[in-house]
Amino acid sequence: MRNLLLNVVQQGSQKGQVGIALNVGWYLPYTESAEDRLAVARVMAFTIDYFLEPIVTGKYPVDMVNNVKGGRLPTFTAEQSKMLKGAYDFIGINYYSSAYAKDVPCSTENVTLFSDPCANVTGEREGVPIGPKAASNWILVYPKGIRDLLLYAKYKFKDPVMYITENGRDEFNTGKIFLNDGDRIDFYARHLEMVQDAISIGANVKGFFAWSLLDNFEWVNGYTVRFGLVYVDFKDGCKRYPKKSADWFKKFLNPKKNS
Repeated sequence: MRNLLLNVVQQGSQKGQVGIALNVGWYLPYTESAEDRLAVARVMAFTIDYFLEPIVTGKYPVDMVNNVKGGRLPTFTAEQSKMLKGAYDFIGINYYSSAYAKDVPCSTENVTLFSDPCANVTGEREGVPIGPKAASNWILVYPKGIRDLLLYAKYKFKDPVMYITENGRDEFNTGKIFLNDGDRIDFYARHLEMVQDAISIGANVKGFFAWSLLDNFEWVNGYTVRFGLVYVDFKDGCKRYPKKSADWFKKFLNPKKNS
């Protein structure tokens, strides 16, 4: 598919590239036991490796092959494997949060993609969250996860070109114009520091996209939360008001001009 798409995007003066963007998190072992460490490996296999292993090696991850029973995992023909291998120019990573993985007995009934890793994924350990909660209950702020995820992809998938295609946090929509989003500034400062750390170690990161420029309709949460660097007044003609994070980003991206 990537090769077919390139035939289109590279026509004429276009010098396009085609990649894949994945919404993934980072996982830590619930305990330091060997079992929980293996649980982490299985969860990673079923979340990020599931998509990247085929386009890097032409094969499914070994943990998937070993854990998906009953012929539920399709196989690649030799031709399909050849087409898949190397069929990308870059990898995009959407990172918001991290969690713990704990080894549990494999399910023998009602098996699904979510039970196949034989692991319990949780954002808390002994009642303590892995990080502060944002407005959306699935976002637990853990900046180090973005660094570890980038380095994981670097070493496991042959040092690919990578972009952070989404990264951000939300606040609740209170119905009032809210521009003093210090928590968002802190979020980006800490995550960008971790991205820079990964780059200093050798991660081939070429770009970073904040989620999001504008407040938006956010999936099942609708308009109850706000991710934007810019406040959108949906009740008054969608007027826009830059939040403090927008000003922070402007200065961050051009420090000499704003010094």
